[in-house]
Amino acid sequence: MALIGYHASHEQFRPSELLTWVKLAEENGFEAINCSDHFNPWSERQGQSGFSFAWLGAAMQATSLPFGVVCTPGYRYHPAIVAQASATLAEMFPERFWISLGSGEALNERITGMKWPVKDERNARLKECSEIIKRLLNGESVTHHGYTTTEEARLYTRPDKNPLVLGAAVTTETAAWLGSWADGLITINKPYNELKELVDAFRNNGGKGKPMFLKVQLSYDETEEAAQLGAFDQWRTNIFSGTVLGELWTVEQFDAVGEFVRPNDLSKFVRISADPDVHIDWLRQDMELGFERIILHNVNRNQEKFINDFGKNVLPAIKSLK
Repeated sequence: MALIGYHASHEQFRPSELLTWVKLAEENGFEAINCSDHFNPWSERQGQSGFSFAWLGAAMQATSLPFGVVCTPGYRYHPAIVAQASATLAEMFPERFWISLGSGEALNERITGMKWPVKDERNARLKECSEIIKRLLNGESVTHHGYTTTEEARLYTRPDKNPLVLGAAVTTETAAWLGSWADGLITINKPYNELKELVDAFRNNGGKGKPMFLKVQLSYDETEEAAQLGAFDQWRTNIFSGTVLGELWTVEQFDAVGEFVRPNDLSKFVRISADPDVHIDWLRQDMELGFERIILHNVNRNQEKFINDFGKNVLPAIKSLK
């Protein structure tokens, strides 16, 4: 019984544009919204980086859908501030907000001037921050000295029901690790067998029965050529492994590595098709794996056509499968 959602990409569009797209998405039958949280875009061609938490208040007021955001605590966001922002949104919009926590990328987090840690330390910092956030959401007064420092922090404004605190994973190893402590999982699309391995790793290591969300990166447009070229223009800097995406520091570096990518290289990472039936088949396979929410991110710039066409042709077909 997966809800099909729309992804609002702050790297690619001005916040005012994204507000238009999420309202249009609701009108066309999308059932949830997820948004990114960047300080820098992946590319000069994307060219934006609105502040997600400010935008979320406006977008949630303008619609009636559930919303989520992916962010990284422990660097530019102290975990107590992430907890406060989450509690405020969850109190204002009961049972409509979730948050996904990841280990982050230097592209966004290194702006504070902190030394960018190795992956193992980033994971340890993520788990620590998640525990602080959950304790604060539960009403505890928190003092903690570790990778981050929190002293006598307490949330005076809390929701009646806490938001889900998901963990973000792109590898099987991370998914298995998250299974033991996160409220649920959010991941991105992969070839079916790889995605099934990731799901199994999460479920078999403490994640059984916990919600799983999937962000699908796709490119849909008037023609196959337009869909491919749109994905190449906007998303070619985003297809590398986490060891690359997590470590590069500047937009210019991402654009430099993107010069080695060719349009055909994107097909393993982005679902490129101008045929709604092809997208329906892909989504049917995702649903078989048990994802509770499937968030669709059309990575090219033609959002209006994507939202309208999927609202007319794809979402009704998916809902008929439920």
